[in-house]
Amino acid sequence: MQTASIYKTVNQTDIQFFESIVGKNFVLVQSEDKQNYTHDYTEDLSFMPDVVIKPSNELEVSAILKYCNEQHIIVTPRGAGTGLSGGALAVHGGVIITMERFNKIIKIDERNFQATVEPGVINEAFQQAVIEKGLFYPPDPASKGSCFLGGNLAHSSGGPRALKYGTTRDYVLNIQVVLANGEIIWTGANTLKYSTGYNLTHLMIGSEGTLGIITKMVLKLIPYPTQTLLMLAPFNSPENACEAVGAIFRAGCNPSVCEFVEPDGFKLSAALININFEIPASVGAYLLIEVDGNNMDVMMLECEAISNVLYAHESEEVLFAESSEQKEYFWKLRRSIGEATKHNNTYKEEDTVVPRAELPLLFKGVKEIGEKYNFRTICYGHAGDGNLHVNILKDDLSDEYWNNNIDPGIVEIFELCKKLGGTISGEHGIGYVQKKFMPIMFSENHLNLMRQIKLAFDPNLILNPGKIF
Repeated sequence: MQTASIYKTVNQTDIQFFESIVGKNFVLVQSEDKQNYTHDYTEDLSFMPDVVIKPSNELEVSAILKYCNEQHIIVTPRGAGTGLSGGALAVHGGVIITMERFNKIIKIDERNFQATVEPGVINEAFQQAVIEKGLFYPPDPASKGSCFLGGNLAHSSGGPRALKYGTTRDYVLNIQVVLANGEIIWTGANTLKYSTGYNLTHLMIGSEGTLGIITKMVLKLIPYPTQTLLMLAPFNSPENACEAVGAIFRAGCNPSVCEFVEPDGFKLSAALININFEIPASVGAYLLIEVDGNNMDVMMLECEAISNVLYAHESEEVLFAESSEQKEYFWKLRRSIGEATKHNNTYKEEDTVVPRAELPLLFKGVKEIGEKYNFRTICYGHAGDGNLHVNILKDDLSDEYWNNNIDPGIVEIFELCKKLGGTISGEHGIGYVQKKFMPIMFSENHLNLMRQIKLAFDPNLILNPGKIF
């Protein structure tokens, strides 16, 4: 792969060209104007791009990419900047193309249960728009109130309800993409079935802006479940909570959510959002479990069956959310953990995932590795699908120790994931910070296959270089 030294630095002639395409107001060149685009939610990393461009349609993106490809100028696509792997960081400078003006819901097709949208639409805004029509778009990352749908596709985002409904990948029918040379293509068809050559739609999902820039997407919708029941189960040990997860499914239950949270996660979250949440000293872990549907009697029977499993695994008293306000209270606690964990602390977040039944061994191994390398972890995540977010906190560790001794521990965590049949990212992607760990999962031949795919789409390597590989 080429290095940054072969790329052209953006000059005034280039800036004038970009201004001729999108207008002077949508080309940012001053450092203070570009500051919000130097970082995302990945650790404390920051990189200044040469220029930030705000196009509003695929023709503008096409013209910019064609020019940059000919001039060998780096292009980093960017959504809302909520990523956790550094995928939107301009690590080699160059151009950032931000998709924030691509914010239209073009069409909600109620007859075919699908919608055509632009990549800058906020996830939660889209969810609410389709709910108003009795439809449902399930993928719901923790950042759903701010993240863009395009970024969700770029990382194949999941969220709590991926347990029952699947990840973003399961809801994408077709994508309009601008390739590195400026050509505009649709990757597939607006159909539920597709067996017409290689599936470029699925190849584009999770590619993190390294193969093309998404400018439109057709998303599958399903009927909206009108009722939910939510319960919070405290356990005296994390091991019992992890063991209970698999037992719930072996009992024939099918919850829409099954989240694992260590008590410290809820403590930090409650402090950040300033709400009162008492955690008894006897509690070692929580499971947050939701059941959804349209028949309350059926849902109550399922909750009863789940409760029996929980108590069989030594759960303390299971708390049922008795109102919409209490449901929101529990969800606010859960969704704030990521932000709370990094508040006033340096951290690294690892997005581990293993087959569901191996979750107890993963959790146990993470804690043993943390003790070995002298770092504290707070674990939480989507236990129902084996996806555990491992937050490693710097606390009082010296900068020297943090910089030199944490990566070997992360390597051991990822090697454990592989040994258990899992992998090193379930929904956050590889981006900039995880690329050095890819050889843990893949042989050099495997990685070279991926590199050849990258070269086929982007032979001049202008699209998001320094990511994944």
